[in-house]
Amino acid sequence: MRLHAPAPGWSIAADVVVVGSGVAGLTAALRCEAAGLRTVVVTKARLDDGSTRWAQGGIAAALGDGDTPEQHLVDTLVAGADLCDEEAVRLLVTEGPDAVRRLIATGAHFDESAEGRLELTREGGHHRRRIAHAGGDATGAEISRALVEAVRASGRDEPGASPAGGGGLRTIENALVLDLLTDADGRTAGVTLHVMGEGQHDGVGAVHAPAVVLATGGMGQVFSATTNPSVSTGDGVALALRAGAEVSDLEFVQFHPTVLFLGADAEGQQPLVSEAVRGEGAHLVDADGVRFMTGQHELAELAPRDIVAKGITRRMQERDAEHMYLDARHFGAAMWEHRFPTILAACRAHGIDPVHEPIPVAPAAHYASGGVRTDAHGRTTVPGLYACGEVACTGVHGANRLASNSLLEGLVYAERIAADITARSAGNGLPARVPRPLPHPETPEHPLLAPEDRFAIQRIMTRGAGVLRSAASLDRAAERLSALHADAREALAENGKTAEPGVDTWETTNLLCVARVLVAAARLREETRGCHWREDRPERDDPNWRRHIVVRLNPDRTLAVRPTDTADFPPTRPYPPAQEQ
Repeated sequence: MRLHAPAPGWSIAADVVVVGSGVAGLTAALRCEAAGLRTVVVTKARLDDGSTRWAQGGIAAALGDGDTPEQHLVDTLVAGADLCDEEAVRLLVTEGPDAVRRLIATGAHFDESAEGRLELTREGGHHRRRIAHAGGDATGAEISRALVEAVRASGRDEPGASPAGGGGLRTIENALVLDLLTDADGRTAGVTLHVMGEGQHDGVGAVHAPAVVLATGGMGQVFSATTNPSVSTGDGVALALRAGAEVSDLEFVQFHPTVLFLGADAEGQQPLVSEAVRGEGAHLVDADGVRFMTGQHELAELAPRDIVAKGITRRMQERDAEHMYLDARHFGAAMWEHRFPTILAACRAHGIDPVHEPIPVAPAAHYASGGVRTDAHGRTTVPGLYACGEVACTGVHGANRLASNSLLEGLVYAERIAADITARSAGNGLPARVPRPLPHPETPEHPLLAPEDRFAIQRIMTRGAGVLRSAASLDRAAERLSALHADAREALAENGKTAEPGVDTWETTNLLCVARVLVAAARLREETRGCHWREDRPERDDPNWRRHIVVRLNPDRTLAVRPTDTADFPPTRPYPPAQEQ
């Protein structure tokens, strides 16, 4: 199963290709390059345009006095609503502190106290101050800056197609990855990609490599309003599904509770108001100034994100309001300007001055807790295909991600992937693969969706699979998504034509793929757990649903959806030791 695209007109060879340039992708690439592997980074826009640079709050790790990995583990398990893989979480919290120190050694500068110690803060769900931040509320931008500088110092940029040869680290920017290449035995052999130029649609090429690391970020653009950048169209999850990989827990989409409300009809990327603002003492209030989270949870405004998002949504329903307010006027101008300069500027750009007035906020799609299913080494169910960061489902987040664990997960699991690839390469477990020839029939085997269908998908998902879900809303969403899919297939069958291959049509087709999977999983999970809120099933149902939902794509593009037998993650595949593969 592949996206309809022109045949590759150029190719380069590598030992490993990393798709994505956030904290996960660049960390994996730097570690692989340091081990002597020929490494290619492919990124959809510029190196620093991924989701990482939008992260405001920080990176969580047990770095403060009195804090321990065990306490971090407990907070993570509680937030995950009994669906986290405890061993995956334990790896995260025990390896996390040293991983952050290595990030600092790479060149990332975090905010420090006058005594030169890390200045740590709290966010929702954390019982300790363990969030390291940079530039007040520009942590992601600083991490991205440090990693991009390290990558540029280690390699060279490729403007597009280039001949094979050379070693070290190479980057290809402005390139949309299309599909996985495999050999005759179904093992990873590289990727196809399209390098975007000035209006051109013929820049398709290939990177041949026996190891592919997906670090493509999230899929927030499947909803009308999201904190995700425009490049977050679920490309990695869709590619993995077409390649035969399994995805898990895709129904658990975290809606950030406090996104700047720009109007009921606002679409696309919305400004985030970091959880750290509440961590420093801001209050959620309604139009009458009443703090409605008090009494709903022991941590009030600092409860886990799913609880706060539900609390805001309930209050909006009760008051027939489009938004609530975040009140931090008591911070004063100096604190706003020092601690949250990015948020202050964003608010003022939209005519709101948080120094003097409460900030209108409402939940918006923020983070996919599920994704491509992996093991503790980032290996998926397809040999040679790895995944890390938001595109992956490692088991760390369970039913709801703990605030600021995402950057840490990307960092820790990227290092684990690089270590596994390095070990297998040393044991000759990753020899060069010969890709199977790509068929290019005159008539496409599968249709592409028209670009305008993107907005239809987003509205269907926002209305049917947003913060509030029910059997009826999900059934309607599934029906409408199926109609889009069927219409495209019928048009192809009738006249042999489909939408013109190009970035817009490939992205829209990917969005439909991940939307169908998300809705299928959400329909099957007949309970409320974590950030999956079923109005018709308002309680948790541990006997029946303390388990994961795994989805794969059948050859006819129907979905195979199944729950696991227990809450444990099944193995991705029986990988032999590195030296024996």
